Amino acid sequence: MNEHAKESETKTLELVNWLQDINFSKANGLLPAIVQDADTGEVLMLAYVNRESLQKTIETKTTWFWSRSRNALWNKGATSGNTQQLVDIRYDCDEDTLLFLVKPNGPACHTGSNSCFYRSFFDGWPKQADDLGDVETPIASKMMPAKNKPLAISFLYQLEQFIKERKHTMPEGSYTTYLFDKGIDKILKKIAEESGEVIIAAKNNSKEELVYEAADLMYHLMVLLQNQGLTIDQIVDELATRHKEGK
Repeated sequence: MNEHAKESETKTLELVNWLQDINFSKANGLLPAIVQDADTGEVLMLAYVNRESLQKTIETKTTWFWSRSRNALWNKGATSGNTQQLVDIRYDCDEDTLLFLVKPNGPACHTGSNSCFYRSFFDGWPKQADDLGDVETPIASKMMPAKNKPLAISFLYQLEQFIKERKHTMPEGSYTTYLFDKGIDKILKKIAEESGEVIIAAKNNSKEELVYEAADLMYHLMVLLQNQGLTIDQIVDELATRHKEGK
């Protein structure tokens, strides 16, 4: 066994021992588990765990929960493929509520939304991405408050997951499916077209037009990144490196 494997096994044993500290005496042995994206900080879902599902989560490094409706264990994403890779587990001061930090592999919500918490009492009831027609429109403004910067950044990751899901499932009638089906030449042609539209909007000195065309350009650029197997994080990392180097 190599050092990395030994270290991983030791860590797993430590976590299993740590289970003894968790208070399962409340609510018939079930604890609420909040699931949060480790990269974006977005709260993805809330589910319940018992001792067995928590131990499976620790051992497999993917999330396991207890279904109260089916009265059975379930491994998130085992059927849909939208698994959650475990990064860390935290617990509250009363030792009866858990926080799972994960790297999601697809939407957390069964509706197809990146997060189960996609609706707001204060900002209306935003539609899911699937309900927006998947057309060349600035859909971010329809789904989240534009002035809320954390949500705006979170939406880019949500849109990235949405495009990734489209590439994986290729549903009929989807514009995103159409782009992936036509391939790299079509995607590049659209980026060239949208770049031209951005230039024209800027020359027209129309902020409204520029926002609209820039949204189209960003969307098609994200489709290109997904088509080429790249992520937003890689672009951000490159920008951060340049910033540190004073470029």
